[in-house]
Amino acid sequence: MHKKPVAGLVLAAALVLALLGCQDTKARKENEQLKAQVLELQKENGDLGNRVETLTKENATLRDENERLKTMHPRAKTRKRKHRRTNAKQSSGQD
Repeated sequence: MHKKPVAGLVLAAALVLALLGCQDTKARKENEQLKAQVLELQKENGDLGNRVETLTKENATLRDENERLKTMHPRAKTRKRKHRRTNAKQSSGQD
């Protein structure tokens, strides 16, 4: 009778270790996938940083060109048009 509880304990311990091994394998696989995603995001972040630098330089070039063109062709001041507002009551003929 003494052997049955010991055998049950050994069997239970073996099952627990097997389940932990499966979970550990899943965790390692998920960890590798997450590492790959992090590397991809870091690469994408670097690419976006380079794109921001390029766009900043283009923006500065266009700003300088815009200022240069403004000095070459100054705008003539336009006269403001005076618009007469009509009241809705007057246009509908109500008193």
